[in-house]
Amino acid sequence: MIEEHIDIQTKDGAMNTFITRPDQGGPFPVIIFLMDAPGKREELHDMARRIATVGYYVMLPNLYYRQVREFVVGPDTREIMFGYMNALSNDMVCEDVGVLMAHAAQQGDAGEGPVGTLGYCMSGPFAFSAAAAYPERIKAAASLYGVRLCVDKPSSPHLRAGEVQGELYFACAETDDWAPPEMIQELGEHLEKANVRHTIEWYPGTQHGFAFPGRGEIYNKAAAERHWSRLFALFARNLFPATS
Repeated sequence: MIEEHIDIQTKDGAMNTFITRPDQGGPFPVIIFLMDAPGKREELHDMARRIATVGYYVMLPNLYYRQVREFVVGPDTREIMFGYMNALSNDMVCEDVGVLMAHAAQQGDAGEGPVGTLGYCMSGPFAFSAAAAYPERIKAAASLYGVRLCVDKPSSPHLRAGEVQGELYFACAETDDWAPPEMIQELGEHLEKANVRHTIEWYPGTQHGFAFPGRGEIYNKAAAERHWSRLFALFARNLFPATS
């Protein structure tokens, strides 16, 4: 495997980004991995590595780069974290995704074909929004217990669902105050009306954050492994045909 930590310049500053991919056999389809609220960290680097091992060029940016280069969760950082999180918008992250894809286009190991996105928690709506913002490129997008997917705001990602050309996947925890069943039901109804290829899957017996090994009792290994199988199948269906 090859991995690097680089700065990618945007109009708002230097976006520090972790990139990993196999050391032979490329070019590989690009996956843009959007972090959850606790930030870009080694736990997510390991998850990016897992994706890369099956044949992808994975980019994991620090979405908080406009405020801080490295955010470290601590006992007194909750309010700071929410401040950083709430300072982001779907449009801002979509701009960042565009810059990431432009950078990848200059790299020999990165494929020129369809792109995949995934986002956990706060980044679920970002992955969804990016699929609508770049329908010609992003052909697979996954939201893992994503928040704010279908809300009463002009920026809600569901409002642009009709622009998505790829396939969407939503993994939902059974117990999740951040993504209640009512919101998911409304999202499903909207996606059906918009005729968007999508799957909404509930994970019984799970809580918000179940896929992260570092979440203690919240981590659910069986559910986490299922979510990996779903992600790999989603990407294989939609990203490899154009590069074969």
